[in-house]
Amino acid sequence: MRIDIATLFPEMCDAVLKTSVLGRGIKNGCLEVCTHDIRLYTENRHRNVDDKPYGGGTGMVMMAQPVYDCVMALISQHKARPRIIYLSPKGEIFSQEKARELSREDGLILICGHYEGVDERVLEELDAEEISVGDYVLTGGELPALIITDAVARLLKGVLPNEDAYSIESHYAGLLEFPQYTRPEVWRGRSVPETLLSGDHAKIQEWQTQKALEVTKSKRPDMYEKYIAQNPEILSSGKKRKDSK
Repeated sequence: MRIDIATLFPEMCDAVLKTSVLGRGIKNGCLEVCTHDIRLYTENRHRNVDDKPYGGGTGMVMMAQPVYDCVMALISQHKARPRIIYLSPKGEIFSQEKARELSREDGLILICGHYEGVDERVLEELDAEEISVGDYVLTGGELPALIITDAVARLLKGVLPNEDAYSIESHYAGLLEFPQYTRPEVWRGRSVPETLLSGDHAKIQEWQTQKALEVTKSKRPDMYEKYIAQNPEILSSGKKRKDSK
């Protein structure tokens, strides 16, 4: 997969892309992530990329021409038309399900807005979809672009050591992750649950599933209700275990 990030501040993204999981995935050739300075595509000799909004109001709006020319240049570098996404607080809320959907694409172009956003006409011309990373406002689209890149990249084959590295994490299967523990067995009077020390893999898996249900019900009841509605057998199997005791 190739991901292109169109931005006014490529240096903000480059620092993150060189480190941790993303950096290793790129180095290993599992994905390609490129940042592109929108300013390089402006036809304005002063390299201006923004102007005052029609209708008045505070702030500035990114002009259509440099954004359009940048994205079109990137499209020409892909074998098939990539999915074009504008990071916007008005967009669809990003989720793990959306990350899985995007991970099946061959290419993504992520447009990072700034100031009061971009000229609406360029979004219409590019048929860009809008995605938000949450109900709050950030200075620009760089952090949301990195969030999407990270969430999508870790689902690609070869980026993480194996599927278990992401399949048991919060949100992946519709539940929050069960509690995790490591050495020492006792810390400040708190012990690791005995089941995890038993070596009985069946019991450990049952404990993890039960704890994931409990954590989700306590911290995200909305997720819990949705999961139970989709997996009603979970409750019935739990009742059977209680009845057999």
